[in-house]
Amino acid sequence: MNAGLELTSTLGWRLLAVVLAAASVWMLFHELSQSNRRLRRRALAWLRFSTALLLALTLLKPEYINTATQSSKPHVSILWDDTESAQTQDIRSAQGGSNAPIKRIEWIQAQIESHFWGALEERYNVSVEPFSKTTDAPIPTEGTDIDAALSHSNNRISNLRAVLLLSDGDWNSGKSPITSATKLGVRGIPVYSVGVGTETFLPDIEMQSLSMPSYCLVNERVSASFTLTNHMPREIRTSVRLSAGSTSLGEKEIVIPRDGTITENITFTPGEEGTMDLTAEIPLATGESNELNNSKSTKLGVRRELLKVLIVESEPRWEFRYLRNALARDAGVELHTLLYHPQLQVGEGVGYLKEFPSKAEELQGYDVVFIGDIGLQASLSQRSAGLRRGLSIENCKMLRSLIEEHASGLVFIPGSNGLQTSLAGSELEGLIPVETDQSKAEGVTTVYEGRLELTLLGANHWLTMLASDAKTNESVWRSLPGFQWHAAIKRARPGSEVLAVHDTQRGPLGRVPLLVTRNAGNGKVLYMGTDSAWKWRRGVEDTYHYRFWGQVVRWMAHQRHLSQDDGIRLFYTPTKPKRGDTVTFSAAILDKLGSPLGKANATLTLTSPDGSRDSVQLTPANSDWGVLSGKLQLLRSGTYQMELNAEQAGRRLSTTMEVSAPEIEKTGAPAKFGVLREIAMLTGGRSGTTEDLNQIVSAIKLLPEQREVQSRVRLWCQPFLGGLIVILLSALWAGRKFCGLS
Repeated sequence: MNAGLELTSTLGWRLLAVVLAAASVWMLFHELSQSNRRLRRRALAWLRFSTALLLALTLLKPEYINTATQSSKPHVSILWDDTESAQTQDIRSAQGGSNAPIKRIEWIQAQIESHFWGALEERYNVSVEPFSKTTDAPIPTEGTDIDAALSHSNNRISNLRAVLLLSDGDWNSGKSPITSATKLGVRGIPVYSVGVGTETFLPDIEMQSLSMPSYCLVNERVSASFTLTNHMPREIRTSVRLSAGSTSLGEKEIVIPRDGTITENITFTPGEEGTMDLTAEIPLATGESNELNNSKSTKLGVRRELLKVLIVESEPRWEFRYLRNALARDAGVELHTLLYHPQLQVGEGVGYLKEFPSKAEELQGYDVVFIGDIGLQASLSQRSAGLRRGLSIENCKMLRSLIEEHASGLVFIPGSNGLQTSLAGSELEGLIPVETDQSKAEGVTTVYEGRLELTLLGANHWLTMLASDAKTNESVWRSLPGFQWHAAIKRARPGSEVLAVHDTQRGPLGRVPLLVTRNAGNGKVLYMGTDSAWKWRRGVEDTYHYRFWGQVVRWMAHQRHLSQDDGIRLFYTPTKPKRGDTVTFSAAILDKLGSPLGKANATLTLTSPDGSRDSVQLTPANSDWGVLSGKLQLLRSGTYQMELNAEQAGRRLSTTMEVSAPEIEKTGAPAKFGVLREIAMLTGGRSGTTEDLNQIVSAIKLLPEQREVQSRVRLWCQPFLGGLIVILLSALWAGRKFCGLS
């Protein structure tokens, strides 16, 4: 073993280092030659000289070289890909023919069984190991981590001569493999790679996703959305079948253009409580090579619940009357109404309230609140005497707490009296998804009839899905009766989602947004900028009008009813978490009398699919409303068992939560040989395909013997050297100040 130093700088840097060293020597000689210099000044001169020499040495870029002679037999590491993407069936025989292609993993295993590395064993010790998912990370992944495989061989094997990598190159997890490839290249260890697979899509139809709510109510209309991609060389006509076990829930005929992607929906209505295991699938098309990605499955909980809704309005306009009728006839809704009649007394009758709920325990039971053409009492006092009744400042504050903390929904439906504009400055202003023109409080009336036009987001949104598929749904919205009045809206607020706009009217920033949603804390807010939805009944009765408002109520109350029991409710964000998400859990705790328990604490215990347990201490988010919250990152996918215990209130809730795994490892995807070629190039190796395996083995066999192995340490860029220079410069500056020098 030999060790030594080597200077690696260029000629220019060496000349600069010599000049710096010479200047420092001259300055030291000049300082010491002055006989009248005190000891402090002499010490300062030596400190300056030492610092300059250290800087000069750094400019020379010194490296410590340790050369060791290898006495043992060199080693070759063969790494083969055992991940999910290796299940792709796209390897054809080198002789061609009509035989069906085989899977990538089958080709690899066939080569291993043939002991293809036999010719290497005369010169090398050979190890053959698979690599698959990353299991040593905080969040275990199912992807391909090529960097971890290379790093493992580099760190574990001291006399490593070469690495042979059999992979499809679909790197999708861990660090960039270029990191480990660079380290191997520095050690002079080449990486040879064999790309397994095909770099183009196989003839295939892929079902990319199947999505729907995590739960629904009995007899509620549910829309299952699926996305399909066509990798076939022609247009495909096929059908998608949605089923729950052996029961078919619906089937849809679809046409997918060549190299196209489409999203469609199948609607169904569950009639019984329980958990449904749903599967959407398409038949194998003629010429399709992969049927493993022709289906998707998910779970849907079906419950029987009654949603509590409150409508607050200033006068019995047409929109109010038809909206009230629609919700009153909905078997899944318990409706309460507060009507501040302009000239008469407060509205009376079945389900009518005399006043706005004055206590938190009275208001917190409502899942959705509709705010009609009504404003603040203080602002309304300046208007006509008949319109003075409205919301108080305290009412607005309670409503905001209800939405943000208890995950309820709030719907704004303005009117031509323009009373909602008086909410500016109240607690509700921050919840409104749009900015209105205060100078046009009464809105905009047009001669010609306008219509709602769905945006790209609204075309596939569950809230606006009035038909069974996107194309028919678009036609339905175009055929709906229009309106001649709409609110004066400048723009949607940042963070809002615009589902529909005016088909002709434009504002300062484009077409006027009329159907807008946004999240507010734990809850949701919807703004309907026109009051003519009641006209949708024309010619079709309640088909679309009832369906729309029924979907609004259920969509807005969805998160609030994720899990609940007597006096306790648990909801979380996001509502459909994925592995690795940090989930915010919120719990509403009520006492025995039904009032929010202000200063309670609760413990949420989660048991993951592998049996490990985590506890989250939920603490008060707002003591007036009894809402507790806490966060936890979910590291596993599958079904979590959750136990919420609030001992102080004597409340307990047991439920489950589904956590999905991000699908990063797919079968049927093209191989990615680019990263394999780059690894080989960086390390001085060679890259090829399955047909080049024997040639690559021969190239490894002919590698020159490596009797000596060098390891280099770059001293000039080590942290300790930089730290030492900083310390010396600091000491030099302090010494000059101490000696009275400027």
